[in-house]
Amino acid sequence: MHTTIDVVLPCLDEAAALPAVLSALPPGYRAIVVDNGSTDGSPVVAAEHGARVVHEPRRGYGAAVHAGLLAADGDLVCVLDADGSFDPAELPRLVAAVLDGRADLAVGRRRPISTDAWPWHARSGNALVAALLRRRGVPVYDISPIRVARRAALLELGVKDRAFGYPLELLLRAAEAGWRIVELDVAYAPRAAGTSSKVSGSVRGTARATRDFVGVLRADVGGAR
Repeated sequence: MHTTIDVVLPCLDEAAALPAVLSALPPGYRAIVVDNGSTDGSPVVAAEHGARVVHEPRRGYGAAVHAGLLAADGDLVCVLDADGSFDPAELPRLVAAVLDGRADLAVGRRRPISTDAWPWHARSGNALVAALLRRRGVPVYDISPIRVARRAALLELGVKDRAFGYPLELLLRAAEAGWRIVELDVAYAPRAAGTSSKVSGSVRGTARATRDFVGVLRADVGGAR
């Protein structure tokens, strides 16, 4: 049976990275670039390189991912940053973990290929949040932006966060639902030249993402009472 695979790429001013990222997608992986208010021509570049473009006016990582999930119609959905920090060739290993029944959710554990790929403040904040998740029984060491799951199941989870807390809430809800979560090592490179990080590129961005993470954790604790 043929499995259709969509790749959702949240995008905010990633025109410089998109050509290489989209060209590197494995054959049969269908790109959905969700533009989140770019001013650098990203939607045009994405369309020129064969991607389906979806526009999500509400700013936020979670808003973009959710719009892409709604637009997708593949059996499986991959989520991948559009900034060139991940090699799309990593996706088939994650897909295989879901297709062969090892995982309901396959996520990448970032392994930096250089010291400047993942700044200390972002790496430290991520490690702290991941440790808190493991205390709750979620078997991950990274709150990674590269992942694969079945589209219908993802929608049924009902993730509500529309900001940077989206991947954290997804992990929490998946664990609560009894999903098998498998984490695989993936190479993590510096983002493409000509693009700028909304999270890990600055202490301020990291603090904003950490704030969103803490909000999700607090809401989860409150809901569990």
